[in-house]
Amino acid sequence: MNQLFRRHLLRRPWLAVAGLLVLGTSLGIATAALAADAYPSKPIKILVGYSAGGAVDAIARSVGLRMSAVLGQPVIVENKPGAGTNIAVKSLITSAPDGYTLLLAANALAVNPSLFEPAPYDLDREVTPISLVGRVPVVFATSEGSAIKTLPELIAAAKAKPGSLTVATPGNGSTPHLAMEFFQHTAGLSLRHVPYKGGAQAITDVMGGHVDVVAINALEALPLARAGKLKVLAVMSAERSAVLPGVPTVAESGYPGFEASVWYGFVAPAGLPKPIIAKLHDAVQKAIASPEVHDQLAAAGGIPLPGPTEQFETLLKVDSARYGKLIRDAHIKPD
Repeated sequence: MNQLFRRHLLRRPWLAVAGLLVLGTSLGIATAALAADAYPSKPIKILVGYSAGGAVDAIARSVGLRMSAVLGQPVIVENKPGAGTNIAVKSLITSAPDGYTLLLAANALAVNPSLFEPAPYDLDREVTPISLVGRVPVVFATSEGSAIKTLPELIAAAKAKPGSLTVATPGNGSTPHLAMEFFQHTAGLSLRHVPYKGGAQAITDVMGGHVDVVAINALEALPLARAGKLKVLAVMSAERSAVLPGVPTVAESGYPGFEASVWYGFVAPAGLPKPIIAKLHDAVQKAIASPEVHDQLAAAGGIPLPGPTEQFETLLKVDSARYGKLIRDAHIKPD
């Protein structure tokens, strides 16, 4: 029988090749399944492309703590700020795709391939999306002493003297800067952009009356708004913020469909096995459902974003395309 089988294969060599391919595929699936069963067997590292103490860092530590309880291994946050988060992304994509190195990313992940030349990475080929975590709106704010008290007043003043009003942002290519550019295009305005290296100084100069208005992450504006030092004119999310219920959205102020928020989500290097993606996704979903993470986001005016991995994949593609077009059309360059 063995001799007959060998002669059969010799006459039909493609059968032997097909058999080897099937065997190889089966072994690959079995290996991935075994790896997922054993995962995780050591601490997991979350990279953050921002300094310790900031919004992304705080969320990474809070979510990481809950993920650790789900996965049964320590989750360690490592800050790698610099180059608009490109240093952290480079560290991620050069790591082994084994589930032990993750990145908590924000909008810059989708922005930077269009903002920097040459592109620092290929988002489609070098990054594996895992799960969204949450979203925090961008807001427009002025000093409490400003003559501008509402968004319609800001629009009227800007249209009366195009280019005369100044708007501060945390920097060229930052999410608040891009949100401001989207708003200018939508409302037909011309504002004079004043980029800063971070949100703190931008807010300080608006409160001091040196700049007319600031576009900023709600997380940074809220403490000063509560202290009576900033007047929030509008939130750019699709819905009103629970912590700023009296502040209208840009959409309900006459621009239906307008939305600009800062989102946060976990990604891994390309090639991460699907069973490990599923385990990590499950851990993130359980973490963001916890009261601690929910309350932390809510305190910043944000909301959790539970959902399948495909939801995050779609968001990355959509934001990559729309930010890319805006950057090209407005000739935006990094600081």
